[in-house]
Amino acid sequence: MLKPSIKLLKLSMLAFACSASSGVIAADMQYKDQQNLHDIAASVSAERIGSDIQTLVDFGTRHTLSETKSDTRGIGAARRWIKAEFEKISAQCGGCLEIIEVSDTISGEKRIPHPVEVVNIVAIQRGSTEPNRMVMMSGDIDSRVSDVMDFTSDSPGANDNASGVAGVIEAARVLSKYKFNGSVVYAALSGEEQGLFGGKILTAHAQKNNWQVHGVLNNDMIGNITGINGVTDNTTARIFSEGTRVVETKAQARTRRFTGGEVDSASRNLARYIDTVADRYIPNLDTMLVYRLDRFARGGHHRPFNDAGFAAVRIMETNEHYDRQHQDLRTENGITYGDTIDGVDFDYAAKLTSLNAVTMASMAWAPAPPKDVKITGAVKASTSISWQKSNDDTIAGYKIYWRYTSEPQWQFSKYVGNVADFTLENVVIDNYYFGISSVSHDGFESPVVFPGDVGSFDHNIK
Repeated sequence: MLKPSIKLLKLSMLAFACSASSGVIAADMQYKDQQNLHDIAASVSAERIGSDIQTLVDFGTRHTLSETKSDTRGIGAARRWIKAEFEKISAQCGGCLEIIEVSDTISGEKRIPHPVEVVNIVAIQRGSTEPNRMVMMSGDIDSRVSDVMDFTSDSPGANDNASGVAGVIEAARVLSKYKFNGSVVYAALSGEEQGLFGGKILTAHAQKNNWQVHGVLNNDMIGNITGINGVTDNTTARIFSEGTRVVETKAQARTRRFTGGEVDSASRNLARYIDTVADRYIPNLDTMLVYRLDRFARGGHHRPFNDAGFAAVRIMETNEHYDRQHQDLRTENGITYGDTIDGVDFDYAAKLTSLNAVTMASMAWAPAPPKDVKITGAVKASTSISWQKSNDDTIAGYKIYWRYTSEPQWQFSKYVGNVADFTLENVVIDNYYFGISSVSHDGFESPVVFPGDVGSFDHNIK
């Protein structure tokens, strides 16, 4: 039996202390443990991930501008191999994966001056009841060396980002053995190093096809455990998430100024959801919620989805090693440079892949996050929350969450049944942030939704 994490123990003690001292309704921390999620976490294979990373490394370079005709070298060969792996997985699950290429020709850009076809390989495992509701795991196919325009030199890209692509393929192997209510998308994206073009192309495709993407889990470097700072640690990971949507209107920003929500975008609450999953189902892993779109002044393939209003986060290692990123293969002054496979810890990559797989399974089995969430309570001794009651018959009811405004995670909760509104008596709105989740009959919960446009998981909110 798994031991409860220190984080959850602290959370429980804080909830008890707050309820005892302030008269607040005691926190309802009850959660139905899901054996299937434990099984999914345990099914991820470090050996298979290591083998896939080696295969990707063996293509020599996967630079966006590299060879596309060869069967053994370049990004074209890598794309075809990834597609073939998805096809093998689909054959084993009776054709459960819809495998598509989502592409566009890019030219006239600083890093893509001449026409190049940027191709994403995407596998969709359609949900049985809500096939257009999706959660996605992504990784980047392409690699680079010191000169971002050098498309001929060997560029293994073992950690950046064969590790992420291998994780996507492995997640598909494991999750394809199950059936979900919502859809799960496995995306191998191209053109990241040249300007996030693969993500931009897939985002446009999602918008055109009206995909209801409720979460993008972008995995970019999930295999390194020893950082440039001298720290070796295989027990932590980072989750980057933006605080407010970049597509927020001036009117929405004004409302947020007076009602709060700077740290409660859909992306931020997706990150909290992943953090909770880690505590419950991934042994020996503590995730760090980083309140930033990405690393300081840097970017990743979740950003195009954020730019369109989707909930999207970056999952990655805690300690980066810059000598192993974007480097020509060489040794200088006794220092070895280059992103080679000996710098990848397969067990750690498997751990982070498990986190992705369990999160996606949980979200796909759970109902969709509540819509049209509203809150009132100014100058009152109580707080009232309302939402659009869904006609989804998998929903057993809804659960209200709240926390002190300075706390990173939800502290208190109350299951309120299958209703469309509820009033928390003697809980003063001024002192807390609030949210609500949907709960299935099997006990699966959606991410928490903060009231108003700021927290909505509907990317089209205006």
